[in-house]
Amino acid sequence: MSNLIRSEWYKLKKDRSLWALTLLLILVSVLYPLLILFGGGVEVVKVSDIYQLTALGGNDLVLRIAPCILAGFFISSEYSIGTMKSMAASGNSRIRIYFSKLIVYTIGAILIALIFPVVMTGAGAIYFDFNDMPGLGYFVQTIGLTILYTAAFASIMAVFATIFTDTGKATGVMIIFFLIFDSILYTLSDFIPLFEHVANNYVGKLFLDIVNIDAYNGGEMVQLVLVPVLTFAVFGIIGSMLFQKKEIK
Repeated sequence: MSNLIRSEWYKLKKDRSLWALTLLLILVSVLYPLLILFGGGVEVVKVSDIYQLTALGGNDLVLRIAPCILAGFFISSEYSIGTMKSMAASGNSRIRIYFSKLIVYTIGAILIALIFPVVMTGAGAIYFDFNDMPGLGYFVQTIGLTILYTAAFASIMAVFATIFTDTGKATGVMIIFFLIFDSILYTLSDFIPLFEHVANNYVGKLFLDIVNIDAYNGGEMVQLVLVPVLTFAVFGIIGSMLFQKKEIK
């Protein structure tokens, strides 16, 4: 398993889509606070506002799109170019192959998801003289939850990338799904009570609540932590089962 993970990590480091997404997001993270600085219209800019409203708030869209692109190139493309067939014939069990790729892909998705909260907040702190920084406890909690929810999203995206083995098709389907699924789920919940429960525990909905963790009680915090952990475990198992039964050409 460790050899498989090292192999996947080597491929991730060489993945051009990861570096392209990383550089683009870093550029946006550095330039956006700079636009606020020179744009005027705001007398006092709080770094905590940049962190909460822009870094965490804007990260929702990043998390729904960027890892989909990475999954398309890092996972789906390996089916079309024959890499998965070679790995399946190498003697390693398919479960180990799948989870080694899922683990490394998840790390890549987390690196992408942390760019806005870390780089944008750091740039804002430098530009605005560290004015009203977010509390350390709040920062650590929200970063930890961002990591958990990114892992949960990654496990779902990996399933899609396993089903759709073409890079373009997988990327397109995933982006559309993660952009509209919330709306479909909320619409169904108005007519079917079961979907209301699903909507209230969907990682896409709970991820938006991370910014308000200061107002949450113990039970709500348990829900915020438990849902992404269970989501990662469930979809990891589903993905490995699909990969075991999949005919790799």
